[in-house]
Amino acid sequence: MIDKIVIANRGEIALRILRACKELDIKTVAVHSEADRDLKHVLLADESVCIGPAPSAESYLNVPAIISAAEVTDSVAIHPGYGFLSENADFAERVENSGFIFIGPMADTIRVMGDKVAAIEAMRQADVPTVPGSNGPLDNNAKRTRELANEIGYPVIIKAAGGGGGRGMRVVHSEATLLNAVAMTKAEAEAAFGNGTVYMEKFLENPRHVEFQVLSDTHGNAIHLGERDCSMQRRHQKVVEEAPAPGISDKQRSEVGERCAEACRQIGYRGAGTFEFLYENGEFYFIEMNTRVQVEHPVTELITGIDIVKEQILIAAGEPLSYQQHDIKLQGHAIECRINAEDPENFLPSPGTIGQLHTPGGPGIRVDTHIYNGYRVPPYYDSMIGKLIAHGETRDSAIARMRIALQEMVISGIKTNIPLHLDIMRDSAFKAGGANIHYLEKKLGL
Repeated sequence: MIDKIVIANRGEIALRILRACKELDIKTVAVHSEADRDLKHVLLADESVCIGPAPSAESYLNVPAIISAAEVTDSVAIHPGYGFLSENADFAERVENSGFIFIGPMADTIRVMGDKVAAIEAMRQADVPTVPGSNGPLDNNAKRTRELANEIGYPVIIKAAGGGGGRGMRVVHSEATLLNAVAMTKAEAEAAFGNGTVYMEKFLENPRHVEFQVLSDTHGNAIHLGERDCSMQRRHQKVVEEAPAPGISDKQRSEVGERCAEACRQIGYRGAGTFEFLYENGEFYFIEMNTRVQVEHPVTELITGIDIVKEQILIAAGEPLSYQQHDIKLQGHAIECRINAEDPENFLPSPGTIGQLHTPGGPGIRVDTHIYNGYRVPPYYDSMIGKLIAHGETRDSAIARMRIALQEMVISGIKTNIPLHLDIMRDSAFKAGGANIHYLEKKLGL
């Protein structure tokens, strides 16, 4: 069994990992920047190591410093959380080559899934439904590119193979602008990602964002934990997530979920992962796989009763999955609101010192946060300071509980997006379920 883990992250996910380790009686090492000495998980960890100054490039992205911290503390494994180095194949490889366990997939798997073209091909081979597209990179053959676009049907979208987070993509509505769009996307992709490979897909105009959570061990076992709807987005960033997704039938859930699990078996996937889909007119279309724990994993935990982070650790330790597919029963409905330190009107970051903090309670309420009275939210990192999750027997009861919890939550000293979340919980289209990925931006006039 793994007896000591370096937590190579910060904020609420670092605290979440620490709690899972404590349940498993595993010692923890918190690595942190100079700006994060007072983070809650740093104060609670068995050991802590400062790995550099505040800028991420000099601390949380500093691979030699993180591996050195594992060496000097006699740690066995490194958990990357999400963001930072969590989907960096070179980091995973360096960790394993240095004699430590990387709590996540093998480096080669991360590389394949990080390349959108390779990932789509892997999914096609596993019979996972994909968006109609070029089924490979676009070359310099202008005639072939035009023929592909006509065959797929306009509008199409040009995407960078190494892109993500809404970057490296361009929508094309007519043949007149096609070749110029391809050239511009290639140039941008080369500059931003060091990889100029692009591909083409059908542009779905009003889809929802629905994703499937999977767990896969090193013994050939893989299961899915149902789906989440993450369609409430602003500038490609998720704001509210829920599970299960409204309107998805048990039959669809079983069929698509099993294809995702089978894909994990075929590619030899290890750990927790998420298959992301666009969902339109009753059809699923794979877009990418996230090879890490997701920000929104708590909603799946609440409807399945499974601790995803503990499962990650046990899988990395070589244990078989604790569950089989027939053990997975979805109970009720869960909703998560990402609480950000930002102005709810213009979304500008709002760092500063927390004055009064009151977190809500009551049946079905979970709060994942690292902040406390007197904690100073630094200006150097992502603005998310916590997650508020509500669980109820029905979707309506989960929404009602979330609304009450948001009204109870008090965070003074900084601005937060709680007013936005309250507005969403009262919104008639959200309450009806099934809003598409463009709905929130249109509502906000963006």
